[in-house]
This record gives sequence, structure tokens and C-alpha cells, in this order.
Amino acid sequence: MHKTIEDTFLNDHFFVFQVRELVLDNCRSVEGKIEGLTAEFVNLEFLSLINVGLMSVSNLPKLGKLKKLELSDNRISGGLDVLAEKLPNLTHLNLSGNKLKDISTLEPLKKLDNLKSLDLFNCEVTNLNDYRESVFKLLPQLTYLDGYDLEDREASDSDGEADGDGVDDDDDEEGEEEEDEDGEEEDFDEEDEEEEDEEEVEGEEDDDEVSGEDEEEDFGQDGEVDEEDDDEDEDEDDAEAGKGEKRKRDPEDEDDDDDDEDDD
Repeated sequence: MHKTIEDTFLNDHFFVFQVRELVLDNCRSVEGKIEGLTAEFVNLEFLSLINVGLMSVSNLPKLGKLKKLELSDNRISGGLDVLAEKLPNLTHLNLSGNKLKDISTLEPLKKLDNLKSLDLFNCEVTNLNDYRESVFKLLPQLTYLDGYDLEDREASDSDGEADGDGVDDDDDEEGEEEEDEDGEEEDFDEEDEEEEDEEEVEGEEDDDEVSGEDEEEDFGQDGEVDEEDDDEDEDEDDAEAGKGEKRKRDPEDEDDDDDDEDDD
């Protein structure tokens, strides 16, 4: 089921002024026009009109700030001369899957001084002999044709792709820098935690050594105390033994004294 631009965007004039990217793929065109697509999109930089049934670009509105235009899978066979008039700042143009047959149909693109990238995949013109050399010769301002430069070096994402303006590149770089900073901070925190763990382990070892020394000292003191206690016990036993002997000798001593008195 086809849809119109009204199905995709609100009919708000203020909103139109703010739009920088507009994708209308598979919308319905009527007599080469997309209903609602007007010159009011003054700040538009990227426009995608893939498979909308265009046979000509003559009815495109004038968009002075447009840089990238997607026209893949339409039925355009010529009439490219209006592009330089209506889209003077175009840098990327994708005409893949159209009805372009001859190199001469591309000649009007010479007026697009800022054109850097041109895509013609699945167009009959690509089957011509010396196709690439001829196009680069015809359009000397081109850097990339079908995603590759004259030396067959592939275009980078920012140069070769026609999807967006690369406005968010700086934001992405800033985001990466913030992530790196966060990563460094996390590494730093992990190092601090490891150092704290090592200090705790060393502290525990020191406590164990101190407690061991205290136990040895206590043990030594207990040993000395025990020896002193043993000596005191022996002295008490000797004293008691002496007392016992004295008690046993007392009766004998008394008998001897009695005998002495009788002799007298």
C-alpha cells in the first residue's frame, strides 16, 4: 500500500523549517511530483526518494542546502540538467537502478561543482566499455564512482554513503572520549582497590605476627610462673616434712630426759 508525505510527516510549517533529513522511500509520486515535498524545506540536507516511480527530476523543488540525494530504483532516463539549477550544493547523488544508458546523459552533472560521489549500479551505462574511465574523465570533480575512486580504493563511510550529513560525527567522537575517560577512571579505581586489598592483607599479616609474639610472651611468662609455683610447693612440702619429724622425736626426747633424772 502506497503512502503520501502527509502519512509520514505532520503538516506543520514550523516543523518543515527544522527538517534536515527526509526519507520518503516508497511514497507515491503523481506526474513526477511527491505531494507535500516543496521548497519550504529550506534547511534540508539529505533527501531519499527510493522507488517512488519518478521518471524525471524536473519537478523536484529547489533545495539550496541539499547535499545528498537518493534516487535509486526509479525510471529516470535523462533530464539531469535541472539538478545543477535546483540542487547547486549537491555532493552525493545515487541513481542506481534507473534507465540511464549513455555516458552523454551524465554530461549535465558537470555543472555540479561540489559533486564528490556518484552511484550508477544496475544502470545500463555501466555495461559500456571503459565506463569508469569515461565517467571520471567527463566529471573531473568526482572522487568516487560506485563507491570506488579512480585507483579502485573504496570510499570511507563518511565519503561514500549517502545517508546523513555526518553532523553527529563530533558527538560520537566526544562520546568515545567520555567512554575512554570513564574507562580510565574505572581502571584507576580498580588499581586503588587492589592497593587497598594488598594493604589490608599486609595489615592482617602484621596483626598475626604481633598476636603470635604476644602468645609467646604470655607462654613464657606462664612458664616462669609455673616454675615459681612448683618451687613454693616443694618448700611447703619440706616444711611440713620437718614438722612431722620434730613431732616424732618429741616423745623420745622426753623419755631420755626422764632416764637422766632417774640416774641422778
